Amino acid sequence: MNKQSKETKENVLQRALRRFASSNAELESEELQRNVRQEGAVPIRTCEDRQQVSLTGAISAVTITPRAGHPALEVELRDGSGAVTLVWLGRRQIPGIDPGQTLKVWGRISCHEGKRLIYNPRYELLARPTSS
Repeated sequence: MNKQSKETKENVLQRALRRFASSNAELESEELQRNVRQEGAVPIRTCEDRQQVSLTGAISAVTITPRAGHPALEVELRDGSGAVTLVWLGRRQIPGIDPGQTLKVWGRISCHEGKRLIYNPRYELLARPTSS
């Protein structure tokens, strides 16, 4: 058995053992982080206040919150490294923006009271991730 074949076998075994020993949340987090790298996006945990960012992640929650008497659609986007709240002012819903959907968003991030927010981001719906 050559060295490369042996290393490949060990990598496959290591991945199988890690998958067996890891929780579903950890595996989902790893998959989301892999998607971030593939899309060329920035990990949420590295974002700083007032930075122009491109983020990719999965929607974990969608809520409607009134702000100054007007509706605001709030969406929690997670990428495996952290979370950001996307806020669309004056919107009650956006077709395709549902929990589990994968998005790529662009906008200026702000940090307020320890929470990351992007107001009225540009977005692109991505194909839902398939389990591997």
